[in-house]
Amino acid sequence: MEQQLVVFDLAGESYGINIAAVESIIKMQTITQLPQAPFYVKGVTNLRGTVLPVIDLRIRFGLQAEEPQRGTRIIVVTMGTLKVGVVVDGVSEVLRVQDEIIGPLPSMVSTVNSAFLKGIVRLENRLIILLELGKVLDFEEQKSLAAMA
Repeated sequence: MEQQLVVFDLAGESYGINIAAVESIIKMQTITQLPQAPFYVKGVTNLRGTVLPVIDLRIRFGLQAEEPQRGTRIIVVTMGTLKVGVVVDGVSEVLRVQDEIIGPLPSMVSTVNSAFLKGIVRLENRLIILLELGKVLDFEEQKSLAAMA
């Protein structure tokens, strides 16, 4: 079977998410910070008349925060029942991959804190980390973000 992935960059690594979860990819835009929001929440933005919570995936993954660059994008995704903007360093491609080239994570990576990691896509010259978007935020975190919107 085949999957279509949106591939994006984050701190020099390639990540993939199922295209079915992606509503749109937009250029970085004004984000209004909210007081006492969780550490990984950049704030909210107005997307075509809808208030959209925005998270910084770098911070959520425990990576060093960086100022937005020219290629920085917001991927608007469905995470569980929540629509959220996810800030990434850049979006590189939409890729079709066969299920047979998706391998499991190494056992030392499979922890409770990495439940959102689904597998590794093995290509000839690179690896793509496959994410399970619905698990990037737990139920309580999703509920908290929904209240912001």
